[in-house]
Amino acid sequence: MATNSKQELLKRLPAVDSVLRAAAVQPLLQQYGQVTVTRAVRALLDSWRRLILQDQWSGTDLEQALADMPEALAQEVEAAVRPSLHPVINATGVLIHTNLGRSLLAAAAAQQIAQVASSYSTLEVNVQTGERGSRYSHVVQLLCELTGAEDALVVNNNAAAVLLTLAALTAGKEVVVSRGQLVEIGGSFRIPEVMAQSGSRLVEVGTTNKTHLFDYEQAIGPDTAALLKVHTSNYRLVGFTQEVAGRDLAALAHEHGLLAIEDLGSGVLIDLQRYGLIYEPTVQESVAAGMDVVTFSGDKLLGGPQAGIIVGRKDCIAKLKKHPLTRAFRIDKLTLAGLEATLRLYLDEETAVREIPTLRMLTIPIEELEVRAQQLVAATVGEVGSVAQLNVVPSWGQVGGGSLPGYDINSVAVAVLPQTISPDELERRLRLGQPAVFTRIYRDQVLIDMRTVQPQELPAIRSALCRALLGR
Repeated sequence: MATNSKQELLKRLPAVDSVLRAAAVQPLLQQYGQVTVTRAVRALLDSWRRLILQDQWSGTDLEQALADMPEALAQEVEAAVRPSLHPVINATGVLIHTNLGRSLLAAAAAQQIAQVASSYSTLEVNVQTGERGSRYSHVVQLLCELTGAEDALVVNNNAAAVLLTLAALTAGKEVVVSRGQLVEIGGSFRIPEVMAQSGSRLVEVGTTNKTHLFDYEQAIGPDTAALLKVHTSNYRLVGFTQEVAGRDLAALAHEHGLLAIEDLGSGVLIDLQRYGLIYEPTVQESVAAGMDVVTFSGDKLLGGPQAGIIVGRKDCIAKLKKHPLTRAFRIDKLTLAGLEATLRLYLDEETAVREIPTLRMLTIPIEELEVRAQQLVAATVGEVGSVAQLNVVPSWGQVGGGSLPGYDINSVAVAVLPQTISPDELERRLRLGQPAVFTRIYRDQVLIDMRTVQPQELPAIRSALCRALLGR
């Protein structure tokens, strides 16, 4: 395009003030205000100006854009006011999807958070005496009842729980850990680095694949404070392997007057094997094995909000509560509200499995997933059958969030093979749509995995599919 042609097109772009005076723009001004709409007008005109300068627009393109300007401006305004953090539909098959917010909260937890957020609460007051109380009292009794521990403390995540435990109980001393358990968790945080930050000195024993009880015993010296067991919840060693059971490690620690500490990582309060799933050690088992302190996450297999939960001996927890890091790591009232409501559901296991989304998705029968998939196909194929093939196919889900690594869960998916656009383009349109639907691509098909799709989301997925496939 010649330079003078570019200049002609640029001159045809309307002024911001003239756009704001247009009748079609007045409803936007009334709803969103002068500042927001003005910014949106400028952003829209700037994008058009770039297209012209980059030789990507002709006069015909500009004419069409001007005709469609009210709709384009409305979309620009809606995008500007939409929160960056907003709900999406997870159709990936990954239950505890870290990038999508990990565990969904139970309805009771979400309701409790909303109530506490919108009113004053009993966060740090003893209602009986009217005096100041402890924020941790709302969950301590529940955690002790559910795990069998003497006392409990909650901080903002499990990395903080491990750091606080080591800083309060083993700073300046040696902590013995198996080489096969020196894990790296999300965001490149590593157990050795956490230990160094706590002021503890790491003593590695055993090999990557095999560590025996005598390895720990030989490493114990006058400066040893604790034996640390780290559950490899985010990876799995198979084959020629050996690790020391928690009960044996705790017995050895106590024989030498040391602490036995376990980082369980994901943390689970029910026996998953009863539901046909792979074995995962429960918190109750670690406490019963004699571990003095056990730490685990709140937003993984527990199915609650992000939190680092610490349970164990009363004297150990008392030292943690007095440490300065406890203040820095403390959780807020909304996390406490969600965690308390989640823990109350665990008082009855059947209720927990039914009401906590993470557990419900883990244990849902495959036959129910097949019904959901068939319903989605039946509701959608009539409208998009000419531009895509839709089929119900076997699939697999994953727990995610560093939980049950290498373990696939049988699932069912709707496989979409688009005819007029690429699978990558369909995935992109679904991801950028309203609502956003996150999927995965497998063998040139877009899979909508039913394991992580909630029943009430099926109509929204159908609408999103139709818009994406038909270019609406």
